[in-house]
Amino acid sequence: MNEFSRRNALKSSAFAGVAGVAGAGAGGMATGSRKRRVTTYVFVTGANGGTSADSELALRGHRTVAVELPGHGSADTQFRASYQAPQDLRALASEPSIMAGVTLDDYVKATVATVRRAAAHGPVILVGGSMGGVTITKAADAVPDLIDHLVYDSAFCCTELPSADSYLSTPEGSPTQVGALLAGVLADPATIGAVRINWRTADPAFLGPVKAALMADGSDAEFMAMLNGSLPDDSPLIATADARGRKEAWGRVPRTYIRHSEDRLIPIALQNRMIREADALTPGNRFNVRTVRCAHAPARAAWAKIVDILDGLA
Repeated sequence: MNEFSRRNALKSSAFAGVAGVAGAGAGGMATGSRKRRVTTYVFVTGANGGTSADSELALRGHRTVAVELPGHGSADTQFRASYQAPQDLRALASEPSIMAGVTLDDYVKATVATVRRAAAHGPVILVGGSMGGVTITKAADAVPDLIDHLVYDSAFCCTELPSADSYLSTPEGSPTQVGALLAGVLADPATIGAVRINWRTADPAFLGPVKAALMADGSDAEFMAMLNGSLPDDSPLIATADARGRKEAWGRVPRTYIRHSEDRLIPIALQNRMIREADALTPGNRFNVRTVRCAHAPARAAWAKIVDILDGLA
């Protein structure tokens, strides 16, 4: 399996930005009254994820923000006429992508900018899902003093091996069901500069295996909603980038790993390996490990459990 095949399969759910409440009284005075300082949860999506917020955590009174990664925002149009129905698959196979040339450094720059703004108002918890893990690691390398906690939600955490791609090539990564997504690839990444997947196809031969790989425990309605919120393009450069954290920077930020026990894209054995290696690098700062019984892309019931875990970290 080539690097682009492995890369396009790192489809994660679009993680919502949420925030948790910190103790009152830490802030200063604003217009004569005490200003409450709260913890902000900054969310970094995985591959193909959009930018959105989580309403349940917002209703609990938490601050919410999601990083707008390059090419993922509303101003950066990945959606085009050829992607709408009826689709022009020939055009989709040749139209250049705005994701061409986007690097992990670009993702980190956008994340650090968001963290800096959030940190001006209180503590920051930085959360990454799936491929978002490589971004939050390098962001913590860049500004460890601005991040109070890191959360890897079934996400890549590179320490001994350099990249997400290299971890998927290990024996622990070999059960990954990335092949289920390959039928949706519309174009040669070398031609358009991105991995482009047709999430809007109605072909049951594609949708059935993809649901089994991504969200086997979800309803058909939840699965289709996830696909319709996914972006078609993502950069092929992220999964192969060196995303190792440095012991003296990333390694001193407290961290939590939320394992997805039924994950078929990042198998539980691979999650365990990454946790083990990170803990060996920083034995004085080990992962707080939590486990939710769910697939790679959590359905509603599983996401509610993840929300409870996140809520308890502030």
